[in-house]
Amino acid sequence: MTASRELDAQGGLESVTSTGRVDSLTGIRAVAALLVVLTHAAYTTGKYPQGYVGLLYSRMELGVPIFFVLSGFLLFAPWVRAAATRGPAPSLSRYAWHRVRRIMPAYAVTVVAAYLLYHFRMAGPNPGHTWEGLFRNLTLTQIYTDDYMFSFLHQGLTQMWSLAVEVAFYVVLPLLAYLLLVLLCRRRWRPGLLLAGLAGLAIVSPAWLILVHTTDFLPDGGRLWLPGYLAWFVGGMLLAALQPLGVRAYALACVPLAIVSYFIVSTPIAGEPTTSPAELREALFKTAFYAVIATLLVAPLALKQPGSGVGKQEGLYLRMLASRPMVFLGEISYEIFLIHLITMELVMVEIVRYPIYTGSVWVLFSGTLVVTVPLAWLLHRFTRVRA
Repeated sequence: MTASRELDAQGGLESVTSTGRVDSLTGIRAVAALLVVLTHAAYTTGKYPQGYVGLLYSRMELGVPIFFVLSGFLLFAPWVRAAATRGPAPSLSRYAWHRVRRIMPAYAVTVVAAYLLYHFRMAGPNPGHTWEGLFRNLTLTQIYTDDYMFSFLHQGLTQMWSLAVEVAFYVVLPLLAYLLLVLLCRRRWRPGLLLAGLAGLAIVSPAWLILVHTTDFLPDGGRLWLPGYLAWFVGGMLLAALQPLGVRAYALACVPLAIVSYFIVSTPIAGEPTTSPAELREALFKTAFYAVIATLLVAPLALKQPGSGVGKQEGLYLRMLASRPMVFLGEISYEIFLIHLITMELVMVEIVRYPIYTGSVWVLFSGTLVVTVPLAWLLHRFTRVRA
């Protein structure tokens, strides 16, 4: 992919960002980040217990599955392209360095800043605010423990469990690519076998959920480990496998289906508004629906074929996500994700002055963005990957 321009789905040109990312795929990162901020604003203002509306707010955690699907697609695609074109596989050292370089600088700055800030600021129980907690959070190993909520969970970094899962996926992806493309497909382009292998890989998530809900030998943090969320990454890997086959996904079909699925999963079928539902049935429904919804939202962008004509409705979805505001927010979406809970707590207490679990979710959401976006831009500016 070059950093100039490429044909879009309407036979025109879709710009590519200076980092080499397709605009629409960058724009959907903004959607994911905004959903995460909004669901946390709803929790902080006490909206979760408010019946179906509360569940609608809580399910906006769908931003995390969208991030996971994007990672599965973008990171697995080079291995798929190499298999489809009989080219060389990606360099493992280059892959590892790029992942470390992309994730760790801004993350380390955020963790250290959070520990410094909350060393002088008392804002409630903070069991993770210890030297061991600092080490665990810096190394993204905080979820690999028993009693995670009462050991290494830091008040300004509670969302980082998902980043720990993401990094675990980075670590195992080369092994998964080897298993699927070398051992299973025997270094040949066999899309049927690859798709079957991905289907088998997706079964890991329900199997893991059954294990953690029916046994007690694993730490309680096991519910936050990669196997339970692997199906979300597999959704993106599936799109990467379909891309060389010329498969199309139409926004006019995918987006409404995703919206309907969102309203369904926002019923009690997926449990209470918590990260890990208490009942196995609820956890299975939630994992499956989230995988489907996130994959449907990314599919029209990932499977867009250059030079093919589409209707106005199709172009509307792509144009919205490729708009300048969305691309700008998408470029700093990672940094927004990193710091938004710290800024939200400051806005809640120091600016809007709401008591906990009260106030307007939209005032808190807007105020948090006003404070977060400039700081996220600065963090991105000084820690971003440069060509």
